[in-house]
Amino acid sequence: MAPSDDFTLILRPGVDPHTAPNKPPLPPIDYAIRHELGLVIERNLTVTLSDGIKIYYDLYRPEGAVGEADLPTILSWGPYGKHGLSNRVFWPLSGVNPEWLSPLTPFEGPDPVQWCAKGYAVAVVDPRGAWLSQGDFRHNGVGEARDCAETISWLADQTWSNGKVGMTGVSYLACIQFWAAAQRPPELAAINPWEGFTDWYREFGYHGGIPETGFAPRASDNIRFSLGRTEDTWRNMEAHPLIDAYWVSKEIDFEAIDIPSYIVAGWADQGLHTRGTLEAYKRISSRQKWLDVHGQKKWAHYYLPESQARREAFFDHFLKDRATSIAAWPPVRMEVRDRAGAAAIREEEAWPIARTIPTPLWLDASDQSLGVDAPGSTANIAYDAQTGRAVFDYRFDTETEISGHAKLRLWVEAAGSDDMDLFVALQKLDAAGAPVGMTFYALFENGPVALGWLRASHRETDPARSSALQPFHPHVREEPLSPDAAVPVDIEFWPSATLFKSGETLRLIVQGSDIYSEGAPNLPFARHERTRNHGQHILHSGPGRDSHLLLPVIPAR
Repeated sequence: MAPSDDFTLILRPGVDPHTAPNKPPLPPIDYAIRHELGLVIERNLTVTLSDGIKIYYDLYRPEGAVGEADLPTILSWGPYGKHGLSNRVFWPLSGVNPEWLSPLTPFEGPDPVQWCAKGYAVAVVDPRGAWLSQGDFRHNGVGEARDCAETISWLADQTWSNGKVGMTGVSYLACIQFWAAAQRPPELAAINPWEGFTDWYREFGYHGGIPETGFAPRASDNIRFSLGRTEDTWRNMEAHPLIDAYWVSKEIDFEAIDIPSYIVAGWADQGLHTRGTLEAYKRISSRQKWLDVHGQKKWAHYYLPESQARREAFFDHFLKDRATSIAAWPPVRMEVRDRAGAAAIREEEAWPIARTIPTPLWLDASDQSLGVDAPGSTANIAYDAQTGRAVFDYRFDTETEISGHAKLRLWVEAAGSDDMDLFVALQKLDAAGAPVGMTFYALFENGPVALGWLRASHRETDPARSSALQPFHPHVREEPLSPDAAVPVDIEFWPSATLFKSGETLRLIVQGSDIYSEGAPNLPFARHERTRNHGQHILHSGPGRDSHLLLPVIPAR
């Protein structure tokens, strides 16, 4: 264990990088250079960090004189191995067309062949303690941020560099960009985070205070390959069920980020990246910032030729000082979904959308309906806490767009327990009552409109950080439920954007377990198997029990 001022970080011995499953053979640590696909490729170059630790990177430059000077650099920084290539790992259902990628593309990162053809250098780095780089590997935090900032300065000082560095990438390769930008290295000219969670507790470790038991332990194991030690994120999660110094150490200073930022979020990652990417856009101080939000499969969307063209326009402007189409970009461009694979693109001036009208739909437990009028009499509905559910429907009589955060206020009672875990989903039904699936995570097309979670003992909210449509739960202490007493809880639905036509239905589901639990093995997919549900859940509605769903309704311009 490594000591800290306020907590002890749990580290574990790394696993021999040469034995990593499902990876190509690990190349030798020796420096090597070769020419391939019009590129000069240098393997295992080193950066010596300020404390003497050496980390390794691979460098790609155009062949010939054009590759010798005045090159802006695209930096790819991630834990999956600079030798781990995208064209070897994407699954058929991901939607990634192999023709979009060269064989040199790092997982979730930029394709060197495409960038070098445009006059860039690409550096792909194994962070401190990852793979063959020296030291211990810690997952995000100010230490990794400083290493990344030092590496940016190193790259900008090389003879072939024009002194400017940009960053792009998905997931971990997106998260680190916020950390690095908050360090303000002067050579970092622009960032392009493409879907990355930014709140380790609320978006990765504990959804609504409920421990995530599917992706978190697997992700921790997937980045344990090291000659040193690695942070054992799963065991640290278990050791810190409430927000304390451990989780605070992973909080990003968004307000310190003031460089040009092109941020891309996706509605599909309900339970991983959706919330945090949008929170980052709201909070960074950059005067030049743009947001795209899509409803597509994330890996396919990143590697789409159209997406690559937008990245090139962004970086050409800020790393090459060229006039590009970015001058005509709106601050926000978003997809409003009809169903998986079908959406309309719209431009906005701000996120959240300024003209949002918070609109309540009232729960009536007597007939399991949602309505525009609050019910006139009290009622309740009970379901088995582990196997049951409650369903409430509202049929639209006019076309209605719901875009943004939504909030569910429930009056709840736990019969047979002093706590309860609540899982909630918004779904869409067509005019005939059939489910309408949305793109979900990276592979699926049968997903929800939006998801939310809350452990009832974590129901406390912070009024100063809450808004009408987005409750903020501090998660710093627990307040057990009292027997036979109903209490109000406010549940945050993660952001979404969906159009409901006249005759279509919004369905609200409330239950005590994962509403979507059948993900493909070994892929990012949230599960919560350590619940506190016993006996029955009882939901109350009516006078004095103001259970309602507050929706972000967007009027037409």
